[in-house]
Amino acid sequence: MKLATYTRAGRESYGAVLDGGICDVPALWPEGPRTLLAALQAGPAAMGRIKELAACTKTLLPRDVVSLLAPIPAPPKVIGLAGNYAEHLRESLPEQEFVKDLRGRTTPRPFIMPSTTVIGPGATIPWPSHTRQIDHEIELAIVMGETACCVGPADAAKCIAGYTIANDVSARSLTVAEGRSKRPRDEFYDWLAGKWADGFCPTGPYLVTADEVGDPRKLDLELTVNGETRQNGNTSQMIFDVYEVVSFVSHLMTLTPGDVIATGTPSGVGIATGRLLKGGDVIACRIDKIGELANTLSAPPERFYRPCKA
Repeated sequence: MKLATYTRAGRESYGAVLDGGICDVPALWPEGPRTLLAALQAGPAAMGRIKELAACTKTLLPRDVVSLLAPIPAPPKVIGLAGNYAEHLRESLPEQEFVKDLRGRTTPRPFIMPSTTVIGPGATIPWPSHTRQIDHEIELAIVMGETACCVGPADAAKCIAGYTIANDVSARSLTVAEGRSKRPRDEFYDWLAGKWADGFCPTGPYLVTADEVGDPRKLDLELTVNGETRQNGNTSQMIFDVYEVVSFVSHLMTLTPGDVIATGTPSGVGIATGRLLKGGDVIACRIDKIGELANTLSAPPERFYRPCKA
C-alpha cells in the first residue's frame, strides 16, 4: 500500500494512493485517526482498516487536486546514519585504511536530527545563513510502525511500517567556524550541526508499506542534479542492512511508530567530487518501488551568520 500526506484546499489529510486517484481516509472513516502518524500509532488494526477502505472505495480524489507533504510531516524522531556505505566512506576519508570486514569491526553510527528538518516533495530547501557549502545525500528511509526496544534483526523487521525516500542535505562548512578559537572535537560538532537546518531532510513522496516494497536490501537508488546523475547505488551495498540498523538503534533508544531512520548514502556526494550544490539546483532522488522525491535549493542569503560579529 502506498500512503501519502497532503493538503487540499488548505486542509491537511492523508490517504492511500491508487492508480485512479487517492482514497482520502478521514473522509471515509470519520471516527478514525486524523493523520497518518496517528494511524501508525493506532497499530496494525488501523492500518488494516485503511487497506480495506482502499480496496473497496470508488470515491477517489484526483491526484492533481492535492499537494503532497512529507508522509510524516513531524516525526517523533528523525535519525540519520553516518557512513553506512563502504564506498562513501572511502570517498569521504581517502586517507583511512579500511579493514575488509567492516561489519565485523565497526558498528552503525546513528545521530538525531530535529523534526524541523523535514519537508515534503516539491518544497524549496532553504539555504541557511550559517553555511556557504551545501551537499546532497540520497537515502532509503525507514518508517517505524511499532515500538521497538532492544529487538533483534528478525523482530526489527516486524516493527517497520514501510519506507520512503530521504535527502539528507548537509552543510559541509559552517560560517560560525570562521575565525573561531579551536577546541577539541570541533570537526565532529560542526559536521553534526551541518545536518540540523530547517528543510534539510526532504522526505517522500510516499510511505510505501513493507509488504509492497518486499526486500529492502535490493533497491536501486539514483540522485540527479538538474537531470545529471550524481549518485547511483543499491541498498545491497549497505554495511548494515535496515533490520540491523533498527536493531542497533533500538538498543540505544526506544523507537516508536512514525520515527524515521535515514539509512546512509552511497558514494557520489558533492564534497567528494567537488560538485557542491548551487542555488536553483533541482535535486531528484529515485528509489525502486517508492518513487521520486524532487526539491529545489533556494538562492544563498545576502548575508551569512557570524556570531559575535557586527
